[in-house]
Amino acid sequence: MHHPQPPFPAQKQPMPGITAAMDPVPDHGETSYRGSGRLKGRKAIITGGDSGIGRAVAIAYAREGADLLISYLNEEEDAKETRRYVEDAGRKAVLVPGDIKTSAHCRALVDKAVAELGGIDILVNNAAHQASFKSIEDISDEEWDLTFRVNIHAMFYLTKAAVPHMKPGSAIINTASINADVPNPTLLAYATTKGAIQNFTAGLAQLLAEKGIRANAIAPGPIWTPLIPSTLPEDAVSKFGKQVPMKRPGQPAELATAYVMLADPLSSYVSGATIAVTGGKPIL
Repeated sequence: MHHPQPPFPAQKQPMPGITAAMDPVPDHGETSYRGSGRLKGRKAIITGGDSGIGRAVAIAYAREGADLLISYLNEEEDAKETRRYVEDAGRKAVLVPGDIKTSAHCRALVDKAVAELGGIDILVNNAAHQASFKSIEDISDEEWDLTFRVNIHAMFYLTKAAVPHMKPGSAIINTASINADVPNPTLLAYATTKGAIQNFTAGLAQLLAEKGIRANAIAPGPIWTPLIPSTLPEDAVSKFGKQVPMKRPGQPAELATAYVMLADPLSSYVSGATIAVTGGKPIL
């Protein structure tokens, strides 16, 4: 299968970015992912499910038989497009816009999932905020606080609210990053939260083991999503992904099988793990 290679056209978007404006447009598995009923009857929350990795996970989960609540900030067109793919697969998609940095909104997401889907079997904590800075003096206190609230505080709020509704066999999947092990200095706040996510996941897996709930993380390398042209300098966007052995960024579709595997009840002995999807760049 052909995957786009850098250099990419110069492009810049306002945060948080939209899919249709990207060149090339990312592949979320729209034409390639084939389901086999691995998540039949399961009910999942996916944060940041409107685009990027979240959309690829939503498409895969729906085609595997799951109903979904898709949380997103404000990207209405992206969210509606994701819902279309979920409904085309014959599954339910509940769209909920709003900012997960507040604990009240996180609790409301869980309540909505229980009411609309009838329960929660899978929680995918995927939404994230990042911004690029060349100097620590350029990172405002507010920016540091925002990054932690979106990337790690929300993960705690959502997990705390969801666990009482989760039965044995349920799964929590947190999106970490290669930045947890190989931090990019210009993404200092983001990389710091991703390290926290790995520790949160490792501790959580131990805390929830007796409840029969698994917790794992996925550490993507450079993935071609709207976050890239909306948060990185244009020169970094044009050569994005060249730094890994495969010499290209991953497409969101290339992560979907990892999220399916970790959600699959048959993966019942996998907990506390971090799965690297990094184009050949080792994280040890």
